Amino acid sequence: MHNDFNLNPELIYVNHAAVAPWPKCTVEAVKQFAEENGRLGSRHYDRWLKIEQSLKQSLASLINARSADEIALLKNTSEGLSIIAQGIAWQPGDNIVISDQEFPSNFIVWDALRARGVELRIANISAGDSPEQALIALMDDNTRLLSISAVQYASGLRMDLGMLGEACKSYNTLYCVDAIQQIGALQFDVQAINADFAIADGHKWMLGPEGLALFYCKQSAMHELTLQQFGWHMVDDLSDFSAMQNWQPASTARRFECGSPNMLCCHALHASIQLLLKQGMPAIEKTVIDHIQSLIYLFKPLAGINILSPTDPLRHGGIFTFNIQGVDNQQLYQHLVEKGVVCSPRGGGIRFSPHYYTPRTQFSQLAEWVEDY
Repeated sequence: MHNDFNLNPELIYVNHAAVAPWPKCTVEAVKQFAEENGRLGSRHYDRWLKIEQSLKQSLASLINARSADEIALLKNTSEGLSIIAQGIAWQPGDNIVISDQEFPSNFIVWDALRARGVELRIANISAGDSPEQALIALMDDNTRLLSISAVQYASGLRMDLGMLGEACKSYNTLYCVDAIQQIGALQFDVQAINADFAIADGHKWMLGPEGLALFYCKQSAMHELTLQQFGWHMVDDLSDFSAMQNWQPASTARRFECGSPNMLCCHALHASIQLLLKQGMPAIEKTVIDHIQSLIYLFKPLAGINILSPTDPLRHGGIFTFNIQGVDNQQLYQHLVEKGVVCSPRGGGIRFSPHYYTPRTQFSQLAEWVEDY
């Protein structure tokens, strides 16, 4: 087991596309925060604020944002997507393009806009020359926004985000990326792909807690969003309580943070992000992709196996999904759970999602148990 983690050795943990375990440094950060709070309360709140700002700077570095001023800390991906959906001043005739393989968070929020006269166009990304071309084919001069998951949650299909960014630029379309299945597993560069918005919870590949999410908003796109949430924390000068009658929203992404920060989660996610940056995302990405290649190599020869994930390394996320012909997925899932495997039934199969620290020796055991079943 990798020294960064203290997982129970009786488990095979391949569920980072759902909820990840915390590294040792994150567990320690939470313990220290709780102990300090219990002994001293908020005596050192100024230091906590420095951790919050350091977290934003680290997240900006992780995704190559121009500045930490483009980073807000929200509760979850759905909140970030809702801020975008409710903040855009939709006009008659506007349309939104998404794919047919999205997680509900990246469907419901846009589907709800039909009531306001916005057309939702859903591309079949399994058809056509490529998934990207299927999306681009639905775009036109009235496409106000394209929203796509960087990596599809069920199959692990990795999108060519740069190609989609170029298409959005050509149509003058806003570009939103649900990056929850990529950030922390694979390199992610908001400038290279020309994203206007990117959102990701911290509890999956970023190895952090539930309840805190990265929200990236390009500086030039902030004026596109009318504010829908208000509170003391989103104003220009949040330290001057006496000037609230003349408040102005912050010029940074903090304008999307209406209330008090989740300091416990900030300490936890800060520790996790520091670990990822220390390991280096190029090295993490290589290991994650190699893991998926190893699983494909081990499972492909097994009788009756259908590999539902892409087999091209350029299309890999950190997800490997498979099923067995004639075998009930739920029963197979329960069989694996009883063996100590932490995974998920997704997309018509069983989904494994190992991270950089997952011992590759465990993959042979997984293949053996599946073959025996």
